[in-house]
Amino acid sequence: MRILDIKPYIRYEDKDIFVCYKPAGLAVQSARMGQMDMESLLKNYEASKNPGQMPFVGVVHRLDQPVEGLLVFGKNKKATAKLNQNLAQEGLGKKYLAVVHGIVTEKGRLEDYLKKDARQNASSVVQKGTSQSKKAVLHYCPLRTENSMTLVEIEIDTGRHHQIRVQMSHAGMPLAGDKKYGREDGIDYVALCAHKIVFPHPITGKKMKFEIRPQGTAFQPFLAEGE
Repeated sequence: MRILDIKPYIRYEDKDIFVCYKPAGLAVQSARMGQMDMESLLKNYEASKNPGQMPFVGVVHRLDQPVEGLLVFGKNKKATAKLNQNLAQEGLGKKYLAVVHGIVTEKGRLEDYLKKDARQNASSVVQKGTSQSKKAVLHYCPLRTENSMTLVEIEIDTGRHHQIRVQMSHAGMPLAGDKKYGREDGIDYVALCAHKIVFPHPITGKKMKFEIRPQGTAFQPFLAEGE
Protein backbone atom coordinates (compact mmCIF):
# COMPACT_ATOMS: atom_id res chain seq x y z
CA MET A 1 0.00 0.00 0.00
CA ARG A 2 1.57 3.27 -1.14
CA ILE A 3 -0.11 6.62 -0.40
CA LEU A 4 1.36 9.97 -1.34
CA ASP A 5 -1.45 12.23 -0.11
CA ILE A 6 -3.10 11.60 3.26
CA LYS A 7 -5.78 14.27 2.85
CA PRO A 8 -8.44 11.98 1.28
CA TYR A 9 -8.11 9.68 4.29
CA ILE A 10 -8.68 12.37 6.94
CA ARG A 11 -12.32 12.18 8.06
CA TYR A 12 -12.08 14.97 10.65
CA GLU A 13 -9.49 17.48 11.77
CA ASP A 14 -9.32 20.33 14.25
CA LYS A 15 -6.47 21.92 16.21
CA ASP A 16 -6.32 18.98 18.64
CA ILE A 17 -7.13 15.73 16.83
CA PHE A 18 -7.22 13.81 13.57
CA VAL A 19 -9.76 11.08 12.81
CA CYS A 20 -8.53 9.07 9.83
CA TYR A 21 -9.44 6.05 7.73
CA LYS A 22 -6.54 3.59 7.51
CA PRO A 23 -6.73 1.38 4.42
CA ALA A 24 -5.74 -2.26 4.62
CA GLY A 25 -2.06 -2.76 3.85
CA LEU A 26 -0.79 0.47 5.42
CA ALA A 27 0.95 0.36 8.81
CA VAL A 28 0.05 2.78 11.60
CA GLN A 29 3.72 2.97 12.55
CA SER A 30 6.64 1.22 10.92
CA ALA A 31 10.19 0.49 12.01
CA ARG A 32 11.17 -0.47 8.46
CA MET A 33 13.43 1.99 6.71
CA GLY A 34 11.69 3.67 3.81
CA GLN A 35 8.24 2.21 4.54
CA MET A 36 5.57 4.91 4.75
CA ASP A 37 2.96 4.71 7.51
CA MET A 38 0.01 6.70 8.86
CA GLU A 39 2.07 8.52 11.48
CA SER A 40 4.67 9.67 8.93
CA LEU A 41 2.04 10.70 6.38
CA LEU A 42 0.26 12.84 8.98
CA LYS A 43 3.55 14.40 10.11
CA ASN A 44 4.39 15.27 6.51
CA TYR A 45 0.91 16.78 6.11
CA GLU A 46 1.35 18.89 9.25
CA ALA A 47 4.84 19.98 8.16
CA SER A 48 3.49 21.12 4.78
CA LYS A 49 0.99 23.39 6.55
CA ASN A 50 3.48 24.78 9.05
CA PRO A 51 6.93 25.02 7.42
CA GLY A 52 9.78 25.25 9.88
CA GLN A 53 7.82 23.80 12.79
CA MET A 54 8.41 20.31 14.17
CA PRO A 55 5.16 18.37 13.55
CA PHE A 56 3.60 16.41 16.40
CA VAL A 57 1.33 13.41 15.85
CA GLY A 58 0.38 11.28 18.85
CA VAL A 59 -0.47 7.63 18.17
CA VAL A 60 -3.24 6.60 20.57
CA HIS A 61 -4.30 3.17 19.28
CA ARG A 62 -3.46 0.90 16.36
CA LEU A 63 -4.88 -1.48 13.80
CA ASP A 64 -3.01 -4.43 12.31
CA GLN A 65 -1.41 -3.59 8.96
CA PRO A 66 -3.76 -5.86 6.93
CA VAL A 67 -6.84 -4.40 8.67
CA GLU A 68 -8.79 -1.28 7.68
CA GLY A 69 -10.70 1.20 9.77
CA LEU A 70 -10.94 4.38 11.81
CA LEU A 71 -8.15 5.77 13.99
CA VAL A 72 -7.85 8.86 16.15
CA PHE A 73 -4.56 10.73 16.60
CA GLY A 74 -3.60 13.59 18.90
CA LYS A 75 -2.16 16.76 17.38
CA ASN A 76 -0.52 17.96 20.59
CA LYS A 77 0.72 16.43 23.85
CA LYS A 78 -2.26 17.57 25.94
CA ALA A 79 -4.85 16.09 23.59
CA THR A 80 -2.86 12.87 23.19
CA ALA A 81 -2.52 12.42 26.96
CA LYS A 82 -6.27 12.90 27.44
CA LEU A 83 -7.09 10.49 24.61
CA ASN A 84 -4.79 7.89 26.19
CA GLN A 85 -6.47 8.46 29.54
CA ASN A 86 -9.92 7.98 27.99
CA LEU A 87 -8.71 4.86 26.21
CA ALA A 88 -7.42 3.35 29.46
CA GLN A 89 -10.54 4.22 31.46
CA GLU A 90 -13.43 3.86 29.04
CA GLY A 91 -12.11 2.70 25.69
CA LEU A 92 -12.86 4.43 22.40
CA GLY A 93 -16.25 2.90 21.71
CA LYS A 94 -14.97 0.92 18.73
CA LYS A 95 -17.09 -1.53 16.80
CA TYR A 96 -15.76 -3.79 14.08
CA LEU A 97 -17.25 -5.51 11.07
CA ALA A 98 -15.75 -8.82 9.99
CA VAL A 99 -16.48 -11.43 7.34
CA VAL A 100 -15.96 -14.92 8.72
CA HIS A 101 -16.03 -18.34 7.12
CA GLY A 102 -19.08 -20.39 8.08
CA ILE A 103 -22.71 -19.80 8.94
CA VAL A 104 -23.13 -17.92 12.21
CA THR A 105 -26.73 -17.74 13.42
CA GLU A 106 -26.51 -16.57 17.03
CA LYS A 107 -24.66 -13.84 18.85
CA GLY A 108 -22.08 -14.87 21.40
CA ARG A 109 -19.29 -14.01 23.82
CA LEU A 110 -15.75 -15.36 23.68
CA GLU A 111 -13.42 -15.42 26.66
CA ASP A 112 -9.92 -16.80 26.19
CA TYR A 113 -6.37 -16.38 27.43
CA LEU A 114 -3.89 -15.26 24.80
CA LYS A 115 -0.12 -15.43 24.73
CA LYS A 116 1.94 -13.37 22.30
CA ASP A 117 5.01 -14.69 20.51
CA ALA A 118 6.93 -11.53 19.64
CA ARG A 119 9.41 -13.34 17.41
CA GLN A 120 6.63 -14.76 15.23
CA ASN A 121 4.39 -11.67 15.60
CA ALA A 122 1.55 -14.02 16.47
CA SER A 123 -0.69 -14.85 19.41
CA SER A 124 -2.37 -18.08 20.43
CA VAL A 125 -5.06 -19.28 22.82
CA VAL A 126 -3.55 -20.96 25.89
CA GLN A 127 -4.73 -22.38 29.18
CA LYS A 128 -5.69 -19.98 31.98
CA GLY A 129 -2.68 -19.45 34.22
CA THR A 130 -0.12 -19.85 31.44
CA SER A 131 2.87 -17.61 32.03
CA GLN A 132 2.57 -14.20 30.31
CA SER A 133 -0.95 -14.93 29.07
CA LYS A 134 -3.66 -12.25 29.14
CA LYS A 135 -7.43 -12.52 29.35
CA ALA A 136 -9.29 -11.57 26.16
CA VAL A 137 -13.03 -10.99 25.86
CA LEU A 138 -15.13 -10.10 22.82
CA HIS A 139 -18.79 -10.10 21.79
CA TYR A 140 -20.05 -10.86 18.29
CA CYS A 141 -23.39 -10.58 16.54
CA PRO A 142 -24.20 -12.03 13.09
CA LEU A 143 -25.74 -9.57 10.63
CA ARG A 144 -26.01 -11.32 7.27
CA THR A 145 -24.97 -14.55 5.52
CA GLU A 146 -23.85 -14.95 1.91
CA ASN A 147 -22.21 -17.95 0.22
CA SER A 148 -21.22 -19.78 3.41
CA MET A 149 -19.76 -16.62 4.92
CA THR A 150 -21.20 -14.37 7.61
CA LEU A 151 -20.89 -10.66 8.26
CA VAL A 152 -20.57 -10.10 12.01
CA GLU A 153 -20.24 -7.02 14.20
CA ILE A 154 -17.72 -7.32 17.02
CA GLU A 155 -16.99 -5.39 20.20
CA ILE A 156 -13.96 -6.07 22.36
CA ASP A 157 -13.70 -5.64 26.11
CA THR A 158 -9.92 -6.00 26.00
CA GLY A 159 -7.31 -4.86 23.52
CA ARG A 160 -4.95 -7.78 22.98
CA HIS A 161 -2.52 -8.49 20.15
CA HIS A 162 -4.45 -9.85 17.14
CA GLN A 163 -7.32 -10.53 19.54
CA ILE A 164 -10.27 -10.67 17.15
CA ARG A 165 -8.40 -12.71 14.57
CA VAL A 166 -7.11 -15.25 17.12
CA GLN A 167 -10.32 -15.67 19.12
CA MET A 168 -12.66 -15.94 16.14
CA SER A 169 -10.40 -18.48 14.46
CA HIS A 170 -10.09 -20.53 17.65
CA ALA A 171 -13.90 -20.56 17.90
CA GLY A 172 -14.20 -21.99 14.38
CA MET A 173 -14.99 -18.69 12.65
CA PRO A 174 -11.74 -17.63 10.93
CA LEU A 175 -11.77 -14.26 9.21
CA ALA A 176 -11.78 -14.16 5.43
CA GLY A 177 -8.37 -13.22 4.04
CA ASP A 178 -6.52 -14.08 7.25
CA LYS A 179 -3.64 -16.29 6.11
CA LYS A 180 -1.96 -16.19 9.53
CA TYR A 181 -4.87 -17.54 11.58
CA GLY A 182 -7.23 -18.84 8.93
CA ARG A 183 -6.57 -20.26 5.50
CA GLU A 184 -5.69 -19.23 1.97
CA ASP A 185 -8.95 -18.16 0.31
CA GLY A 186 -7.84 -15.78 -2.44
CA ILE A 187 -8.76 -12.64 -0.47
CA ASP A 188 -5.91 -10.14 -0.31
CA TYR A 189 -6.49 -8.52 3.09
CA VAL A 190 -8.02 -9.53 6.40
CA ALA A 191 -11.77 -8.88 6.25
CA LEU A 192 -11.85 -6.78 9.41
CA CYS A 193 -12.79 -3.11 9.66
CA ALA A 194 -13.01 -0.78 12.67
CA HIS A 195 -16.12 0.86 11.24
CA LYS A 196 -17.45 2.85 14.24
CA ILE A 197 -15.71 4.93 16.88
CA VAL A 198 -17.21 7.04 19.67
CA PHE A 199 -15.24 9.11 22.18
CA PRO A 200 -15.33 12.41 24.08
CA HIS A 201 -13.25 15.17 22.49
CA PRO A 202 -10.08 15.39 24.60
CA ILE A 203 -10.35 19.16 25.06
CA THR A 204 -14.01 20.16 24.67
CA GLY A 205 -15.57 16.96 26.00
CA LYS A 206 -18.02 16.90 23.07
CA LYS A 207 -19.20 13.44 22.01
CA MET A 208 -17.49 12.54 18.75
CA LYS A 209 -18.97 9.76 16.62
CA PHE A 210 -17.73 8.48 13.27
CA GLU A 211 -18.74 5.60 11.03
CA ILE A 212 -17.42 4.35 7.69
CA ARG A 213 -18.34 1.77 5.08
CA PRO A 214 -15.70 -0.99 4.70
CA GLN A 215 -13.82 -0.88 1.40
CA GLY A 216 -12.45 -4.43 1.29
CA THR A 217 -13.74 -6.66 -1.48
CA ALA A 218 -14.87 -9.36 0.98
CA PHE A 219 -17.41 -6.93 2.46
CA GLN A 220 -19.07 -5.87 -0.76
CA PRO A 221 -21.54 -8.79 -1.17
CA PHE A 222 -22.96 -7.89 2.26
CA LEU A 223 -23.34 -4.15 1.77
CA ALA A 224 -26.18 -2.84 -0.33
CA GLU A 225 -25.77 0.46 -2.14
CA GLY A 226 -26.13 3.36 0.23
CA GLU A 227 -25.29 1.38 3.40
